[in-house]
Amino acid sequence: MSVLAKEYKEEILPQLIEKFSYNNVMEVPKLKKIIVNVGLGDAKEDTKLLDTVVDEIARITGQNPTVTRAKKSIANFKIREGMPVGMKVTLRGEYMYEFLYKLINITLPRVRDFRGISPKSFDGRGNYSLGIDDHTVFPEINIDNVDNVHGLEITIVTSAETDEEAFELLAGMGMPFKR
Repeated sequence: MSVLAKEYKEEILPQLIEKFSYNNVMEVPKLKKIIVNVGLGDAKEDTKLLDTVVDEIARITGQNPTVTRAKKSIANFKIREGMPVGMKVTLRGEYMYEFLYKLINITLPRVRDFRGISPKSFDGRGNYSLGIDDHTVFPEINIDNVDNVHGLEITIVTSAETDEEAFELLAGMGMPFKR
């Protein structure tokens, strides 16, 4: 069991029950999954870029990503239906907790001029999204071997009904929100 999962059961769960006065333990919000998404508009010109980004995302998350393809053709963007336009990874279970622990304690503090993440990025249903402009802040990436720097989006899906519950859950797990 990961450090974060253990901390959730021993410390965060009782705090949430007390704060929101839940009647049942099953009502307490928990993490469902984390989705890591990378959009690659340049992949249509450079096919090697797709392979290198697949390798980098697999090293970052510990899972092989799924390549996402264009659903329809868009002439203005020179995209045809079926062309690779990005990739995504859905993390659950131990992989999810390990990734979140690494994101909170190692990756976010390495971001240049980091002053915390915005508490306004909740979607109204208890899910949180954040974007990272530079993937080289992850410790698995060797900066010397990187040709192209790309960003990625991270969506944390919770079982919380409201943003306030999700905020307390993530703050209890150590997410560095701005004050």
